[in-house]
Amino acid sequence: MHFSPPVRLRAMHPIAQALFRLVTGFLFACHGAASLFGVLGGAHGGGTVPALQWPGWWAAVIELVGGVMVALGLFTRTAAIVCSGSMAYAYFSVHQAKALFPVNNGGEPAVQFCWAFLLIACLGPGACAVETLMKRRATATAADSAAPMSRV
Repeated sequence: MHFSPPVRLRAMHPIAQALFRLVTGFLFACHGAASLFGVLGGAHGGGTVPALQWPGWWAAVIELVGGVMVALGLFTRTAAIVCSGSMAYAYFSVHQAKALFPVNNGGEPAVQFCWAFLLIACLGPGACAVETLMKRRATATAADSAAPMSRV
């Protein structure tokens, strides 16, 4: 038996996908901004990560830049893969050593972000993404330049 959602739900797919991308990217960027600039509570409750410190500072840069790129829908798939890999690394290098399961080792956000970004990388940006708008503009420009010039 195959379940097919109602037409109205299928029509909402690109919008829901875009909202998921936007919210996930925004939340991820907030983590990076907190760690880099001490805003929104700072790095784990206060302060910032020391510049160029491995891996904390680099992870924060990935969170901020990658999160913004995903939220905007700019090079979405590439940015999402980098963000997903960053969270997989964070889970296995920081959290898993404390306990086996994410609920016990504090790694739930890392796991959730990892899989969310992997989903975004697989599905693409959805509607209202900068890269989609750029492709449409490029296609329209190419179509306009290919059209024969009319004489007035």
